[in-house]
Amino acid sequence: MIDNINKKCYTVKIILKFKRRCIKMLEQPRLVAMRIRELRDIAGYSVEETAEKLNIKAEQYAQYEQDGTDIPISVVYALAHIYKSDTTEILTGKSPKKILLSLVKKGQGLKVERFEGYNYENIAHQYKNKTMEPMIVTLDPGGEAPKMVMHSGQEINYCLEGRMTLYHDGNEIILEEGDCAYFDPTKPHGQCAAGDAPAKFLTVINE
Repeated sequence: MIDNINKKCYTVKIILKFKRRCIKMLEQPRLVAMRIRELRDIAGYSVEETAEKLNIKAEQYAQYEQDGTDIPISVVYALAHIYKSDTTEILTGKSPKKILLSLVKKGQGLKVERFEGYNYENIAHQYKNKTMEPMIVTLDPGGEAPKMVMHSGQEINYCLEGRMTLYHDGNEIILEEGDCAYFDPTKPHGQCAAGDAPAKFLTVINE
């Protein structure tokens, strides 16, 4: 009897935890949209001017500000650069405080879920005035070819676990554990897991 009650309590806890996560996932895009809209208003840019700086269509950027869904993490990074803000501030509403050194223990980075099949962990979210954006990305298997993104600067993809496909400027490159790709991100690019298992990689973006 007691075992059954304990099992039911555990199941309820799992369900509540899942519901809280779903609510958080639904709220985060809306809050991000609000923050980038406020930053644009403060900077005095129009939607068209911001879209031009991002090298995307005004309609696409307007959609980002409307509901915050499907904003590539590279666009968030570019907006932080344009507005002289920080990705942490855009994603969480909180400003990073560390100036000399930021230590993030394993698994304690800032979790960001921007796309289905992509799970980001920002591992420098506490550092102020970053010139690089390091993130650990986990790719779920079985997804379709990723949406291509473009942004300024340079980028590194270092495969930590599994096998992944890097799409870059019309090419498909397989990366396995320990492989590293350094590329020009102004060309269309994206990543997905190669095979039936998840893949994990470190990406570092510099602008």
